[in-house]
Amino acid sequence: MNSRDIPTALSGKKDLGDVYRTISEELEKVEEGLQLFSASPNRLVSEISAYLFQKKGKRIRPALLLLSSRLLNYQGQERILMAALVEFIHTASLIHDDIVDNASVRRGRDSVHARWGPHVSVLLGDYLYIKTLGLSLQSEHPEVIRILTEISGQMIEGELAEYALSGDLEVDEQDYLDIISKKTASLFAASCQIGGILGRATPEEEQSLFAYGLNLGMTFQIIDDLLDFSGDEREMGKPILSDFTEGRITLPIIYTLNQDGFGNRQRLRSLLKEKKSAAACKEEILKIVKSNGALEYTFKKAEDYSIKSRETLSRFPASAHREALIMLSEFVLNREK
Repeated sequence: MNSRDIPTALSGKKDLGDVYRTISEELEKVEEGLQLFSASPNRLVSEISAYLFQKKGKRIRPALLLLSSRLLNYQGQERILMAALVEFIHTASLIHDDIVDNASVRRGRDSVHARWGPHVSVLLGDYLYIKTLGLSLQSEHPEVIRILTEISGQMIEGELAEYALSGDLEVDEQDYLDIISKKTASLFAASCQIGGILGRATPEEEQSLFAYGLNLGMTFQIIDDLLDFSGDEREMGKPILSDFTEGRITLPIIYTLNQDGFGNRQRLRSLLKEKKSAAACKEEILKIVKSNGALEYTFKKAEDYSIKSRETLSRFPASAHREALIMLSEFVLNREK
């Protein structure tokens, strides 16, 4: 994050290699699982799956599941399968998201939508969802199957709500928070909860892990939306203001519309309503948003959720895995891409 834009950002930077140190071997097994579980005799499915999983992302959701299960001293192998399945769900949601947004770039590469077209993409996303639920039947815990099914539905509900409000300048902060809670934070929470279930957590421990994941997911998405205004295009692998171009009205815009002076507010409304305004008036939009405290407010909101996430871990005894979860919360808050 650009410290010139966000002066309150924490100074310490966390490297994911350090965060994942205690589960690095398990994450390698998850990568192998992603390759194995996505393999298909269908040539097109196999080709697209290989494209999707050849480049590692942050793998935060699998890491959350692994760390949560290890926090409770779980040693079984089911965690590898379940960690791969939450990444499947995440990947399926990104494929559908790119179709809805007509996005051509994902993680610095062509999106599946851009490379294979919307018809193939929507079917591939459906395939991953169905494959996930089918593989989840191997679980020894019926509750896990229910959670994966419900979370998939919640994420789609969030996507539908966001689409319904696309370009709506009357979206308020609560609307925005409700959408990202379903679309993003719900899978973070489910990943931690499933890890707890595998580790036979008490109801209180399971709820604490769920709360940690939910607050971390809120932090992640708010920072993601903040980076659309303050990030580095080369680091992020996508253009600045791409969320806005796709019609997403995020917290910096919501704050500006509600809090800024009348003149700037009216001007911003005019710019937002103009077709292709992000390309033609990008600098002016950024100047207005950056001048009124919207970025500081947005970062503070993310920071509040990050603090809440770390507070929920207090019921667990000190361990390398708890420390990794704390470090992950700090990494998510201070990430630059």
